[in-house]
Amino acid sequence: MSALTDGFRDWAPEPVASVDAVSPWSVAAFSGLLDLDPVAAEGDPLPPLWHWLAFLDTPPQSALGADGHPAHGHFLPPVPDRRRMFAGGRMIWHATWRVGEPVVRHLSLEGVKIREGRSGEMAFVTTRADFRRVAGGAADGSTEGELVATEYQDIVYRSQPAGAARGTAAPEPAPRPDHEWGFTLPTGPELLFRMSALTYNTHRIHYDRPYATGVEGYPGLVVHGPLFAVLGLEIARRHRPEAAVRSYSYRLTAPAFDGPDLWVGGTPDGSGIEVAAGSDGAPASVSGHVDL
Repeated sequence: MSALTDGFRDWAPEPVASVDAVSPWSVAAFSGLLDLDPVAAEGDPLPPLWHWLAFLDTPPQSALGADGHPAHGHFLPPVPDRRRMFAGGRMIWHATWRVGEPVVRHLSLEGVKIREGRSGEMAFVTTRADFRRVAGGAADGSTEGELVATEYQDIVYRSQPAGAARGTAAPEPAPRPDHEWGFTLPTGPELLFRMSALTYNTHRIHYDRPYATGVEGYPGLVVHGPLFAVLGLEIARRHRPEAAVRSYSYRLTAPAFDGPDLWVGGTPDGSGIEVAAGSDGAPASVSGHVDL
């Protein structure tokens, strides 16, 4: 039995519940990251996926591991030399989610699959989150109401000793795909720092270049996968603002690194919008579909 398989053998975390709200300040701050004026105020509909600005883990500094992530956690598997990658997800909206509205999140383990990849064994962990309104003004979420959204996230874990190369080289040159709609976003350490700060993400691959290259084997600072996922939805928010997003599925296909601009594109189809995003001159890092 491999160390990866053994680490997941008896791992069965119980569901957990928490209450939070996305503040107008967080919306304004993330709007600034996108070089926009605040896109929503208190009581306005929350842009899809911007709930990632809430429900943030806040471990003490002493609880962080060598990679900057918490060394231990309820949904962190006990895997030796653990390396974590965000692989994709799916989200369904059942009702309007508003800025400043307290919501109860029920987070649970949906499943684990061990697969063999080009660089060895990988564990695909899927979590499920159900978000419900807080009914009757109960700030602790003890009284729950309408189901607002359901989210599935896919996280990949693998074992990799420090200093071992990932086999991830700088991406081969590739033209920017043609899309009906699109925009670009300059990237660099400042953008990555702001994204890390707003999502309380302490993973060192996004801000510590010597660590990212010398320990995890990347060719540069890594652009956050969740940022690419959110950028795909920006196409719908900017070009179909009158249409409610019903669901969004996305897959992260390749890492991207700081330096080149980020490109985002989308093309409408019969049921919504096909979206993609990546680093200029490289293949797409995320592809997905927005159902409207």
